[in-house]
Amino acid sequence: MLNSVRSRLTLWYAAVLTCTLLLLSLVIYWIVKRSVMTRTDAGLVELSDSFLATLEAELNDAPISEGVVPAAQQSMLEHQYPGHAFAVLTSSSQLLVSSSDLSGSTNTAAQTAPNPKISQEILQACLATLRATPDRPFRSLTGHHGGARCYARTFSAAHHFYQLVILASLHPESELLERLRVAMGWLIPFTIVLASAGGYFLARRSLAPVADMTARADRIGESTLHDRLAVQNPSDELGHLSATFNRLLDRLDLAFERQRRFIADASHELRTPLAILQGESEVALSQPDRPPAEYRESLSVLQHEAKRLGRIVEDMFTLSRADAGQLPITVSEIYLDELAAECVHSVRTLAAAKSISLSLESHGEAPVLADESLLMRMLLNLLDNAIKYTPAGGKVTVTTSHSAAGPQLSVADNGPGIPSEFQPRIFERFFRADQARSRANSGGGAGLGLSIAQWIAEAHHGKLELTRSGPAGTVFTVRLPAATAASPDSSSNTL
Repeated sequence: MLNSVRSRLTLWYAAVLTCTLLLLSLVIYWIVKRSVMTRTDAGLVELSDSFLATLEAELNDAPISEGVVPAAQQSMLEHQYPGHAFAVLTSSSQLLVSSSDLSGSTNTAAQTAPNPKISQEILQACLATLRATPDRPFRSLTGHHGGARCYARTFSAAHHFYQLVILASLHPESELLERLRVAMGWLIPFTIVLASAGGYFLARRSLAPVADMTARADRIGESTLHDRLAVQNPSDELGHLSATFNRLLDRLDLAFERQRRFIADASHELRTPLAILQGESEVALSQPDRPPAEYRESLSVLQHEAKRLGRIVEDMFTLSRADAGQLPITVSEIYLDELAAECVHSVRTLAAAKSISLSLESHGEAPVLADESLLMRMLLNLLDNAIKYTPAGGKVTVTTSHSAAGPQLSVADNGPGIPSEFQPRIFERFFRADQARSRANSGGGAGLGLSIAQWIAEAHHGKLELTRSGPAGTVFTVRLPAATAASPDSSSNTL
């Protein structure tokens, strides 16, 4: 049962509620008991004042020769209250008179509450409290029917000092506290059981969406990634959880869709060179006797398509390793302007074949901390793309510069440009804005060059973007952040 979240929440709630109710009950019981004792003490003080006032009046009316005892007895008769007892003692603690010596006092008091019994031990205990704490001469005495509360004070009468002791039965107070204990003894367990049942119901109702989410998530598979969890209340925690899980499913669905499209595009791109290889080999082998020139032509076609197939596979392998984070990037201090000059020199033959003017504009040194081979591959992809789609007699310009924002490189051509509707998708894998032209072009790639170039720029915490494209030409710009720029003391590291 403890494996259920509902049960654990209910047990925890019941435990906390039990501790809270017990603590609250103890506090309430202590407050009530203290209040009762305070009221009892105030009543004893008031009763003693009334008794002494009556005693003084009796002494004024009686002859002096009678002494204090008759006046004290008359005052006790006038203050016969249920559950109370009086005693008057000399200053040397000798008992003069007590209410228990009066006839008929016990029967009257016993009708409602038993009168406390006066004994020498009780009187001495009360007087000891008076001597120990004269500012608070109260003391609780244990006994039957809840015990008693005693109060002692010193007074003067007839030019002598006496001591007054009043005992009040705590039977009514003990009955009140007993009823309070019984009420709490029934109320606390009932409240705990009722609250636990309600807490379990609320926990079950609140966690019902979790069970529904679990069932729905369990039914979602590769073929049902379009299904989403129901969001009952977007503002609560479960609503946030459902929304977060739905966003996760969106990302998974997009990843699966990209994977399916990647596989479909890869299969489509690989099918063409494989079909050419198969067709050329079948033609070459269809006739046993063919001129050497025809065999050479077939082998040339096979070699070209094999190279194209190798480039596609190599690009796909590079992207897959990059996506998996398995492509190591070793950085060192290089100069972007020197790297650009080397790349321009490498593609001069391709540009010359189409009579394209290839130039480099360098605005000062551009030191950078990067992987030289990857940056070279990125720049060669951009140059290959520019030369491929620049018409014969056109112009391709590579520009490098360095500023406070960091090093920058741009590749510009004066080709026909990229249609505006295709510009947001040019960095997608296997995407080509002009499919017919790409296939007609013998050097046509698979549409992975810009994707690889963008990944290389992002791997160096930079950005590759299409700055401009139109009838006047196209410009791609690579921006590397200033943090990537190399310092004179930079050394080789691995990103």
